[in-house]
Amino acid sequence: MKMMKTLTAVAVTTVLLGGCQSTSSANNTTAVSQSQFPEVKVDYETFTLDNGLTVVVHEDRKAPIVAVNVWYAVGSKDEKPGKTGFAHLFEHLMFNGTENYDDEYFGPFERAGATEMNGTTNNDRTNYFENVPTPALDMALWMESDRMGHLLGAVTQEKLDEQRGVVQNEKRQGEAQPYGKAWSYIAEQTFPEGHPYSWSVIGSMEDLNAATLDDVHQWFKDYYGAANAVLVLAGDIDVETAKEKVTKYFADIGPGKPLKKQEAWVAKRNETKRATMEDRVPAARVYKVWNTAQMGTADSEYLELFADILANGKNSRLYERLVYEEQIASSVGAFQYGRTLAGQFMITADAKAGVELEQIEAIINEELQRLIKEGPTQAELQRTKFSNTANFVRRAEKVGGFGGKSDILASGAVYHDDPGFYAQEMEWTKQATVSDVQNAAQQWLSSGDFVLNVVPQPNYTAQETDADRSELPNVGDLPQLELPEVEQFTLSNGLDVYLAQRTDTPTIEMSLVFDSGYASDVGGKLGTASYTMSMLKEGTESLSSLELSERLESLGTNLNASASLDSSRISMDTLSVNFAESLGLMNDVLQNPAFSEEEIERKRSNWIEGIRKEEARPQTQALRVLPGLMFGDGHAYSQPLTGSGTVESIKSLTRDDLVEHAQTWLRPDNAKLVIVGDTTVEQAKSLLEEQFASWQAPATPKPEKTLDASAASDENRVFLIDKPGTPQSLIIAGQLAPSGQVDNADTVDVMNTILGGSFTSRLNMNLREDKGWSYGARSIWLDNEGPGLLMALAPVQTDKTQESIQEIVKEFTQYEDDKPATDDELAKVKANKTAKLPGAYETKGALLGGLVSTFNKGKDVEYLESYGQRINAITLDDIQQSADKVLTPNAMTWVIVGDLAEIEDKVRELNLGEVTILQSDEE
Repeated sequence: MKMMKTLTAVAVTTVLLGGCQSTSSANNTTAVSQSQFPEVKVDYETFTLDNGLTVVVHEDRKAPIVAVNVWYAVGSKDEKPGKTGFAHLFEHLMFNGTENYDDEYFGPFERAGATEMNGTTNNDRTNYFENVPTPALDMALWMESDRMGHLLGAVTQEKLDEQRGVVQNEKRQGEAQPYGKAWSYIAEQTFPEGHPYSWSVIGSMEDLNAATLDDVHQWFKDYYGAANAVLVLAGDIDVETAKEKVTKYFADIGPGKPLKKQEAWVAKRNETKRATMEDRVPAARVYKVWNTAQMGTADSEYLELFADILANGKNSRLYERLVYEEQIASSVGAFQYGRTLAGQFMITADAKAGVELEQIEAIINEELQRLIKEGPTQAELQRTKFSNTANFVRRAEKVGGFGGKSDILASGAVYHDDPGFYAQEMEWTKQATVSDVQNAAQQWLSSGDFVLNVVPQPNYTAQETDADRSELPNVGDLPQLELPEVEQFTLSNGLDVYLAQRTDTPTIEMSLVFDSGYASDVGGKLGTASYTMSMLKEGTESLSSLELSERLESLGTNLNASASLDSSRISMDTLSVNFAESLGLMNDVLQNPAFSEEEIERKRSNWIEGIRKEEARPQTQALRVLPGLMFGDGHAYSQPLTGSGTVESIKSLTRDDLVEHAQTWLRPDNAKLVIVGDTTVEQAKSLLEEQFASWQAPATPKPEKTLDASAASDENRVFLIDKPGTPQSLIIAGQLAPSGQVDNADTVDVMNTILGGSFTSRLNMNLREDKGWSYGARSIWLDNEGPGLLMALAPVQTDKTQESIQEIVKEFTQYEDDKPATDDELAKVKANKTAKLPGAYETKGALLGGLVSTFNKGKDVEYLESYGQRINAITLDDIQQSADKVLTPNAMTWVIVGDLAEIEDKVRELNLGEVTILQSDEE
């Protein structure tokens, strides 16, 4: 195997974080250790075309991919009352083809192996982004420039009606969730009438229904000119290449209309205002909201620090008081919501059953006023600074996608006319004092004002180019997957360790994986595995839960323990300078968990609240029910797919149950450790031997899970769950499927991808794009270690429940009958799955996940590297045989959650099979 060639694109320097230097004590009770404060520099160059298009280029050669990120300075704030939702609706229309490529936008990108491809809209901007292999850059720029300059001829009434339906289903889906109606109501109540933030981004149903073709055409003409856009190219590219290619494809696009740009309008309020909303939610929740400083100000950054100290994390003031000590809330949080015109500071808290919201609000007010009056402690501020900066370092590892370097640069350019504005924000955070944070919190309890400045737009002009609009540019030869060398060694206690060295950023990620998971709960109390793993972070024999959390936060280290269906794991990512100390904490969590009775009881009530919330959400409610119907009583998989257990089983869990599970399953001969990051075999082995030498396997035989096959149903069954008043029905159609261990697993995956596993799959194109009945429909193959599960999942508008079921049945039936997979479908999936491989493992987390998944299947690194060859070898005949063998459209188990008063009779009319009404857990 070849070591992947990487060039560092994030320049990292370190200085000592001043003001708080603690030394370890004999009893390990020190809260904050001496740490180094990382500073991240994202290098960039920028240029502007004659038409006003701003281009920002960041060179990062560690992977053969380029992140293409186009931000338009238009969002819902640019709408007018009665015309809301246009920015988001137009985002959808931008994916429906152009004058020169009048087809689904995702098609060429899927073939080229694009990843993290999406579009988003918020109050202030609309953006479109994708990561493409370097040879596909011309294609991506052609496509992005084509919809910037050549879209309107392809925006038809038919497409408008289709995407209007998709957006309205997205709105229904959001509002169908618990608390889903709160956000639009908060916007209406906190900003004055006519304020650009007084309506939701998705808009109102009435305004969406009223949108005409002329309206959306005018929106494009008003806001989608080149001078109102910023294009960021980050990754395997230099500025000279960028100038050549961007000029070729974008320079002939018009600059657009001169625009009026409103600046800050904070609309700060003095009065207290109250309202009550009734909704179908699992727990009472209080929101407290203040209008505050807009983004791009020091106060906005200070308020982010204040929010974290007040209510985010175990060591925050409100978490300790409400959740940990008094145990009257199951969760609490706060954040500073920065936007260009105004910010908002929000606090939320969920009450436990029987607790009045007034009691919680009184404590919030008390702790808030105390923190404003006294200010945070120096230790609190330093800990929060370091934790926030460490999170930024992790974001800056990847070039594209949500939050990556292209987003960082684009946000600075659009919001602040400075791609490097992140440095100013980090400097504000780094230099913030206790009085800065205290004064900002004090100031923003008072009122504010509104200022409008109008400036002339420069005289931009378009120029002719030689870009050929008659066809897409050829993508060219795509790069091959090259993974870094993975070295394997075994510790003296028998633990197998796998290490892939990556030095592009000073971080290390690792996962200690156990062959257990909540499949190991069979015959015992459901939820034991998940509960046991979650308790590992709730304190050790020498550190309380809060002390452990504080130590980790001070190091900028994330440590988590969890269980999935077939495995459990302890995962850690840390800065390399703190590897030794972080590894010591990980070892303490593994070998010396306290399993404190007090912490068990504290977690128990929150855990049960979590189950109640699962039971309130249509999708998790259905996924709690489906496995029991599919696998039958007593099977290891016959339990809620969330792994959380049941209220009854969690109530009965004892400390002895947790200790027994840990002692039985968490042993070195039942585990493997995978490490990716900035360390060597020599360093890692030395530190691991030092920490884990005392961790030995017990004399008892290694445990084994029982994963017997289940008898598949030979007929359709329908199970209905009533959710009165909901605007959507959730449809799940499940069937047993092969294990992920079968020899033709890749073929089964490709077969499912064509059916429902991608945006352009048959199910999604049918129910979302063609019919407009759903925001998204898909099929999922759970490639378990034991018997697998294949299911179609579609949230649909209530009045189309019957028709949607018919379409799902049709898609499954014709796939193995008169409409098998086509050459084009197979070629598209092959291209997508193979072309994106070189960039698929850009981040340490992605590579770690790929290695863990491969090893869990009993395969080696060569198997992971040969994935592309195996995919390319799949034939249409292979797909057809897989569909014929796997799909059982006449023997599906249907779970449908919806308003039975509206849908039950129509479902029964289908005569799918025996219909059973399941009692809702909410009842």
